Amino acid sequence: MSSESDPRFRRSREAIVNAARELLLLHGPAAVTHNQIAEHAGIGRATVYRHWPRTDQLLAEAMATVPLPFFENAASPYREWLTRELTTIAGQLDQDDVRAVTSTLVNTALWDAAMDTRREGFASVLSERLTAALGEAARHGELSLRGDATAAAAMTIGPIYYRATIERKPADATLIERCVDAAGEWRTL
Repeated sequence: MSSESDPRFRRSREAIVNAARELLLLHGPAAVTHNQIAEHAGIGRATVYRHWPRTDQLLAEAMATVPLPFFENAASPYREWLTRELTTIAGQLDQDDVRAVTSTLVNTALWDAAMDTRREGFASVLSERLTAALGEAARHGELSLRGDATAAAAMTIGPIYYRATIERKPADATLIERCVDAAGEWRTL
């Protein structure tokens, strides 16, 4: 019997992910450590290391089980809504732990099919929500899109990710404003 088909293996793995997710939601990314997870799950630290030798991979796994709150419930005025959403994302990406997990997810996805599936899932959810919101803003006459909504979505979030991961600097209000403007021409109703 392979270790992955062993019920004890599956139970301990599930307990680790559940503990990591709970710690992430309760205390943020910094709380997701091997020691804290072992204590929270009531299992040995060596068991946590056996499943996930690196904390960043464990954090990425835990994040994959947490619903994405971004770009939900788009509302008029859409420009203000988009500014708030991008500011929230920028604030998250300004945290070292979140930046590390995001980078790990993207990098590991190049070689790991399971991680690439998670990356694609995150990207699809964010892109679909943002694309739908920008399309809604256009239908309500608040936005004249530059190109299609999918390209506009990439133009709004891409620079924030670049600033956080490549430059390792916070996205300030000026950059966020430019990202919002990249979607198209906004009209005040």
